[in-house]
Amino acid sequence: MPSRLTTATVSTGLATFALLYAPQPVLPQVAAEFGLGPGAASLAVSAATGALALAVVPCAVLAERVGRRRVIVWSVLIAAVIGLLLPLAPSYPVFLALRVLQGVATAGIPAVAMAYLADEAAAIGAAIGALIAGNSAGGMIGRLVAGIGTDWLGWRGALAVVAGFALACALVTALYLPVGRPTSRREAGLRSALTDPVLWCLYAVAVLCVAAFVSLFNVIAFRLALPPGLTSLVFLAYAAGGACSAVAGRLADRYGRAVIALAALAVTALGALTTVPDHLVAVGVGLAVFTGGFFAVHAVASGWVGARATAKGPASGAYLFAFYLGSSAGGTAGSTAYQQWGWTGLVLLVVGWLALAAVAVALAARRSTALPAAGDRAVGDQAAGRPAAGNRGAGQKSKGTTTGSPGSTGVAPRMGRSTVPAVTATDTDRTSAGTSTTTATGKVSPP
Repeated sequence: MPSRLTTATVSTGLATFALLYAPQPVLPQVAAEFGLGPGAASLAVSAATGALALAVVPCAVLAERVGRRRVIVWSVLIAAVIGLLLPLAPSYPVFLALRVLQGVATAGIPAVAMAYLADEAAAIGAAIGALIAGNSAGGMIGRLVAGIGTDWLGWRGALAVVAGFALACALVTALYLPVGRPTSRREAGLRSALTDPVLWCLYAVAVLCVAAFVSLFNVIAFRLALPPGLTSLVFLAYAAGGACSAVAGRLADRYGRAVIALAALAVTALGALTTVPDHLVAVGVGLAVFTGGFFAVHAVASGWVGARATAKGPASGAYLFAFYLGSSAGGTAGSTAYQQWGWTGLVLLVVGWLALAAVAVALAARRSTALPAAGDRAVGDQAAGRPAAGNRGAGQKSKGTTTGSPGSTGVAPRMGRSTVPAVTATDTDRTSAGTSTTTATGKVSPP
């Protein structure tokens, strides 16, 4: 039987992503009612994701002051209530304003959830897995319910059903989410997250890839011109994402992150090109391949950020900002491109973005070799029997003692009778950045 924490975690993911992307399959109906083109209609999605991107860091700061559980519960409840107001919007500007507020409310979940689980869960990997499963399932369920419901209730009624589902999940979260421990001081190190050129390359990968991904799915309903219920079935392609991301993570550990990221980008581009023929089967297969490739790239890039960063919390926040910024700005740009040049023109633009992402991956790999992260240099120093860079002076004058818990090693220089405690990466550090907490033995993944 699932624990209270697991139940609340899954419910949070279901509610959050069902609300965030529910309007996507009904964009043609929204456009028809308000007299919009695909580009303007896509703002129904971009307004929320853009607001989320801007609110991620402030929500993380707020959580350290008022408590993570409080931010998670109020975020999901407020987002669900706003979802119930969306169908009542009398005009498109009011609809967009509500979506902006919903995006701000939703930002509390990605900003806080992983750090909360890292502190509260006994089995951290299982808890993070439950969150990701809820996120993926929520995104798919929200789209399917909205699309199929539109055939029966119209787009307003369908969005109301999604909001009702999300409110039920939010109430489960409020009832089952355990009271968390007092929050510790927020991790510093934003400067390092914004000055490392390798991390900037990975942020660029996030922006470009999610822009490509959201662009195609924003306008697929316009391209197919089928009843919303049938069109929403294309979102079953999301099922390929979870499997491919897990496989990509394991392959990256074996063959290197850059190699697998480049291969996944090639698969993503191939999937996009497969959708060009005006044939329903080709479009469906292409979208499945495209989705699997995208999630694989995302898994490798986010893991790379966690492995590279010295301040993992700020770097993870910067990656999330880039991710949702790409979803917002890129999604609208792609929808406008479709309006001007059609599906083939959009696919060519998407392939161009993916090619730029490949360049960013290659640059990240090159700079990783030329300029290893501080943690990588420390590992190399210890392997070679040298003191770490920051302790070499002390190491020449005194002997070192090895300290730390099983699975992590640090060198603490001895000064007189006092010993400076070693600084080692904790499970919380690794998990807050979305990386594995499993300790490697004798092998470090190449970039």
